[in-house]
Amino acid sequence: MKRGVDYQWRLGELMARRGLHNSTDLAPLLRERGIDLSPSQVYRVVTQRPERVSLKLVAALCDIFDCGPADLITVTATDSRRGRRTSDGTTAANVVAMNELRPLRARITRDE
Repeated sequence: MKRGVDYQWRLGELMARRGLHNSTDLAPLLRERGIDLSPSQVYRVVTQRPERVSLKLVAALCDIFDCGPADLITVTATDSRRGRRTSDGTTAANVVAMNELRPLRARITRDE
């Protein structure tokens, strides 16, 4: 079975807990640890969910906020259900198995 993996980038939460409210507050702390990013790069790292990030940056952020990578990135994994296949072999999201739509048996009672 396939697994769907997703993550949450929690840098904004960590910054708020520490009292850092602007990306400009983070830049000098990164520079102290040898990470020299432009102001726009720091802004994007803070406000957007990055697709790729260096381990050196993750290590620097963990050092700044005294946390581990699991506090910075929350990973969720779920089982993906395979969709039913149509006659031409493609997956259709709106195909329903007929045995799932079976009606309930009626029960007839007499009023006496």
